[in-house]
Amino acid sequence: MLAFDDPKTSQKVEVVVENDDLRGEQDDIELSFHTYKENQAQRTPFMPRVVFSMKMESGLWTLNEIAVTITLPLADPDLLKVISDGMKARTIGANQQMQLTTQAQTPMRTLGSDASILTAVRMVLAAEATYSATYPAVGYTCTLSDLDGFGAAQASEHQAMLINSGLASGRYHGYSFSLSQCTAAGFRLTAAPTGESYGRRAFCADQSGAIRASADGSAATCVSSGTPVP
Repeated sequence: MLAFDDPKTSQKVEVVVENDDLRGEQDDIELSFHTYKENQAQRTPFMPRVVFSMKMESGLWTLNEIAVTITLPLADPDLLKVISDGMKARTIGANQQMQLTTQAQTPMRTLGSDASILTAVRMVLAAEATYSATYPAVGYTCTLSDLDGFGAAQASEHQAMLINSGLASGRYHGYSFSLSQCTAAGFRLTAAPTGESYGRRAFCADQSGAIRASADGSAATCVSSGTPVP
């Protein structure tokens, strides 16, 4: 969509349209940001995403809402190093250095729009397809952390580097993501609202890529009688 170049540092920032979800008189446009240095993609623990919600009013599209989310994978060693180095620089005296150790990964409690949840569902579907093709002896995985994108020196069947750590935790933007019935031939994915998201739609999908939804927020209802999502 947009690209910004800094010739002094050989860095480039791209703004990419990840999803454009048009539903009647509402359109949710999700943007993501990617950085490059000397034409090489830069891996960063900060993953900002912006969703612009547009509504049709009197024949004109107007901006109704802007949602900004930032995923902070606290188990990522690169993020830990940045935080630790910053704390050490502010410590007075050589003997007052503080070590920051995080053993648990805690996704931000950010509630996403339907557009952001659908984007996350599609990310898992694409990751499963890539995973199955890359590790045919395993097939589809029922462990979301196998699709994780941080913490390993190189990709493996237990850390395929296909999705971010927030989504791989199974708790994402007020939804619980779950994989089941995984074989070499297929799998089932559900995303159900939790906590403050109760009352919203549940989503489900499988290896076909078709996504369905249920208005009652139940993953079981979605699987048994969900309606197709365009």
